[in-house]
Amino acid sequence: MLAREFLGVSAIFASEAMQRLISLVERVAATNATILITGESGAGKEIVARAIHHYSLRCAKSWVDLNCAALPENLLESELFGHEKGAFSGADSSKPGLFELANHGTLFLDEIGDLDPRMQVKLLRVLDGASYYRVGGVKKISVDVRLVAATNQDLKVAVREGRFRSDLYHRLAQIPVCVPPLRDRQDDIVPLALHYLAQQNSDLVFSRAVLEKLSGYDWPGNVRQLRNVVMRASVFAAGSEITVADLPEEFTDSAFSSGLHRLSALSELERTAIMAALEASRGHQQKAADKLGISKRTLQRKVRAYGMVAELAG
Repeated sequence: MLAREFLGVSAIFASEAMQRLISLVERVAATNATILITGESGAGKEIVARAIHHYSLRCAKSWVDLNCAALPENLLESELFGHEKGAFSGADSSKPGLFELANHGTLFLDEIGDLDPRMQVKLLRVLDGASYYRVGGVKKISVDVRLVAATNQDLKVAVREGRFRSDLYHRLAQIPVCVPPLRDRQDDIVPLALHYLAQQNSDLVFSRAVLEKLSGYDWPGNVRQLRNVVMRASVFAAGSEITVADLPEEFTDSAFSSGLHRLSALSELERTAIMAALEASRGHQQKAADKLGISKRTLQRKVRAYGMVAELAG
C-alpha cells in the first residue's frame, strides 16, 4: 500500500490499478505535456492532478486550480485571464488571472468539458503559446504554465456532437490519464475507509460486518461517496464501534443492486451527509464544507438543490 501526501491532501493507493497509475504519473509529470485526466465523478481525479504537480519539475512553483463549472461565462474569463480596473461593473481594481498566478507552475482546470465554445477558443490560443489580454486590457501577457485538465464527460462524444472543439481536445489530451472507478479497485475500499475514519474520529473502529458491507458495495459515487458514508457513520455511531445499523439504508436493503435505487440512495446519502456535517459544525458553512471535502459554494448550491432549510453561520 502506498500512502502519500500531495499539496497537503493525503492519498491512499492500495490496489494494483492505482499503484500503476501513480507510477505512470511519476513518469509523465517530468514532462511539460498537457495532461487530460478522465474518470467518473468522485473517483479521485483531483488527487491525481495534485500528484502530477507534486512529481513535476514545477513542484516548487504555484499550484492553482479552478472548477470550470462553478462560474458563469463572463466571470470565468475574468478569473482565468484577469481584468483591468473599470473593465466592467464592479471591477474596482485590476486583478491578475489564474494563468498569471500559475506562471511557471501548474494550472488545474476541473470539469473542462463545461467550457463554452468562446472560452474553448481562447484557451486553445493560450495553450498554443499565444499572448492574451486581460479583460479590458491593452497590454499583452505571456505565461509559462503547465495545464492539467479533468472531466467526467466523454469528450470524444462531445466532439462528435459539436459541443467540444476537436483541436482543443487533442491539445488537452497530449497524455491521457484515466482514473478507474472505485468498484474496479476493490482493494482500495477498506484502506480508504480506515483512513477517513481516522481523520473523522480516531476513537472509533468498524465492525467486521461493516467492512464486509463496504467491500461488497459497488460505490456509484466512488471515493467521494465512501468518504461521506464514513463521515455520516462516525457522526451517528452510538458506541465505540461502527455497526451496520450506523450505515445508510442502501447497505441493508437487499434491492440496492438496482441502478435506479442506487442513484436515489446516493442522493439521499449526500443529503444526509450534508445535514450531519451542518449539525456537527453547528451550521458553520466553511467547517461543514471542509468536513465534506467540498467548497463552501458547492455546499450552498446543494443545500438549495435539496430544499434544505438551514440557518447557516458563516
